[in-house]
Amino acid sequence: MAEDILLKHEDLISELKHYLGNPKFDLIFKSKIAGLTKPEQFLMKMEMTRLSQPIARFIDLRGLVTGQVKPYDHNGKQHFMDETAIEVFEAALKQHGGYTLAVYEAVMNTENNHRVLQRKTTEKIAEQAIDDSLNTNVIKFASYESRSEERMNYSIKVTVEYKDKKSIAASTSDISLSGCKIKLATRYVLKKGHLIALRLVGLEQDFELGLKNGIQYEVVAVENISKEFNHIRLKRTFIENNEAFDNFLESFIHGNKRRYKVNLDNTLDAVVSKGYEQYYIPRVTSLYVFLSKKDNVLYPSLSLTTENNIFIQRYFTDERQNPCLYSVLNEQRINALLLKQAPVKEDYLYTFTHISAGKIYYYSATRNELEQNPQLKNLFLGFASQKDTWQCFKIQIMPSHPDDSFIPLSLPNTVSKNIEKLNKPPSPRVEGLVKNVKYMVVLTAIGNKTEQQHYQQLNYDKALINQLKNFGHSKSKSAPYLDIVPLEYVNLRSDKRYLYKTNVSISVNDEVVHGLTRDFSVMGLQLECKQPVSLKKGDIVLLSFPDLQKITKTYQLSELKYEVMAVNKSFTIINLKASRVADLPHAGVLFFTQLINSNKDKLKVSEEAPKVPGLSTALRNMVTKSVCQFPLYLHKEGAHFKAGAIGFGLYPSPLHVLLQNFGLLGNKTDLSSIITDEQIVNVITPQIKDLSRQDPPSAFTLVINFDPRKGSISESITSYCIAGEDYNDFQEQISKGLKSNLIFVMRLYISRTGRPDTDYLSNELKYVSQYALHKARELEEALWSVAGVGDIVDITEEALSHLKLEQQQVDQMGRRKLLWLNRLR
Repeated sequence: MAEDILLKHEDLISELKHYLGNPKFDLIFKSKIAGLTKPEQFLMKMEMTRLSQPIARFIDLRGLVTGQVKPYDHNGKQHFMDETAIEVFEAALKQHGGYTLAVYEAVMNTENNHRVLQRKTTEKIAEQAIDDSLNTNVIKFASYESRSEERMNYSIKVTVEYKDKKSIAASTSDISLSGCKIKLATRYVLKKGHLIALRLVGLEQDFELGLKNGIQYEVVAVENISKEFNHIRLKRTFIENNEAFDNFLESFIHGNKRRYKVNLDNTLDAVVSKGYEQYYIPRVTSLYVFLSKKDNVLYPSLSLTTENNIFIQRYFTDERQNPCLYSVLNEQRINALLLKQAPVKEDYLYTFTHISAGKIYYYSATRNELEQNPQLKNLFLGFASQKDTWQCFKIQIMPSHPDDSFIPLSLPNTVSKNIEKLNKPPSPRVEGLVKNVKYMVVLTAIGNKTEQQHYQQLNYDKALINQLKNFGHSKSKSAPYLDIVPLEYVNLRSDKRYLYKTNVSISVNDEVVHGLTRDFSVMGLQLECKQPVSLKKGDIVLLSFPDLQKITKTYQLSELKYEVMAVNKSFTIINLKASRVADLPHAGVLFFTQLINSNKDKLKVSEEAPKVPGLSTALRNMVTKSVCQFPLYLHKEGAHFKAGAIGFGLYPSPLHVLLQNFGLLGNKTDLSSIITDEQIVNVITPQIKDLSRQDPPSAFTLVINFDPRKGSISESITSYCIAGEDYNDFQEQISKGLKSNLIFVMRLYISRTGRPDTDYLSNELKYVSQYALHKARELEEALWSVAGVGDIVDITEEALSHLKLEQQQVDQMGRRKLLWLNRLR
């Protein structure tokens, strides 16, 4: 029983070992085990006591390690250890203040110990077997690296010389101008930082290289590949300053790379990661706002907008069409949020607007601010929720760095002049706009009508209405400028749009409104009306084109049915598409097809040029580097959807931590306990199967009861999922689990995807195609299979506050949950 408990908490024991010998160990120990039961705490204390016991054991590693063993004296006792063990022994002595059992166990578990190597090999085989049974890919965002030059897969005989040892036979695995990887027997111990001399014996047999003393390399890393061999990654020091050899090696690699093939590992990883990234960022419902620092003051300077999040930016726009996020994300509020300990600072933001004398004024408060003003909490929430402009946002803040604005291709500059050009960092103008960025804010609209109605039932003293001014934001004439940057990505319209103005009459409920076309395509058009129209998405209108009718007798261009796809905020600009019945011909579609085909050389394609070229890409890179949500990808297989991949950014979400707890954040994972196949088929599929890429995302609610005492993920998790945003149906499940489980309430937003943005990947795909066409095709097929992309946002605190639960139990669960999450993060 005791062994089982210690095995269960093996990771925690390993972590606590690092603190043994620390003067504050007792305080650290108490905080780390606070979430355990009393018997478990007792066993953990006994284990730490055991490890702290002084011992007099004799260490003899002869025949037990790959390194060369030699005598080592300590306190009059002679031990037999290799260099690796000696380093570990001395470091552990310093940490623990003496020769304890913890020191002995550390020495007996060095990386080159035969027993440890055998165990790792066994674990690797077992992990591979588990990995093969998993069916959901884990995409690590922005984890790919760029190489400075091409590396060719090339195996030749070499000899290695280091320290006073004679030449050791080895072979290369790959080679580039400034580095290589060699295969070396494990009995020869090389460590990071060692300098070696390498002779390219295989090349010297055929070429006169003029290298009497070989080439000097520095060891970069050592990777164990089997019991017999290590891979040693090396980089040249260029101490020889031999231009003739450099030119020879560069020419040799360039001339033989098709014969021996270049190493594509970096590029393949990059195409997969970037392929999934290009789906995610454009479909996110959260608004990205970047905070810059000037004169020691933080302020919103840039926001990155997409089709799915632009409504948030428009919400924070006043009557003069000026962005007002500077008042809501003010320095006092931001600084208060930054005091939180978590890597990602989180809170909930409640807002509404008030119109006075034709001007829009914003009022807002965070959950934390309202908790600190309990006498005004019900007043704000009760009054504000009566307003039509009431909104609730999840707000998350994390560091953002200007350096993240540049993500070079995974291809080296030596591939071509075009690649060298594309690998250049952002322009000075772009660098100037992002150089002062310190943080990124993620705003997600999570409120719903049910929550609003709950807040409307709160009682408050109406005599205190004037106190609401504490939450109001005044207008500032000197407000900092917020640059709104639309995300640039491939034009996913099925047909090109062409700029063209012509008169049009719109018949709406027996009323005729006149306007002009702004652009048109085969299937749709955009109109600008001379007066506001009362239209909404989905309405059917009748269009007539009097001027175009004059140039055709073949088609009747009056009272053509079109469906409204979008209307702007002022109700003057309308996007429409042809409304067709089954496959029956539509006169408008036929006419515009002929018009376009006959006048392609005269018509101007509608393309919006970016205000600052390269700025959208820079911000996109900064977002990619700091993803904190849980991206989810649905793949289409026949008529069915399945969880094909998840994304994993710099900041893990609670769901990532859950998977990590069970060792499921490798290259593949199993989501079947969190989102079951039944939920995908019965709940998610019916809501998204008929959606198009242009439709807004569908919202779902996911509730998870997690029992951390259970050993497997399938036993520990009970998951519930419904379409929509009303989680009141989960009252019973949450109430039952509150005492002993950890509760997670999540909002899941899923959009349908269009075709992949292969323009974003074209250079890497083209490069892969040159050397491994089948690999490039496999990558493209995988990207084309993505049919839906989702984002999962944790809304637990807000959700639980709307259910009939005992607040003491909610608070206790929250503390247990925080301890558990922080233990694994």
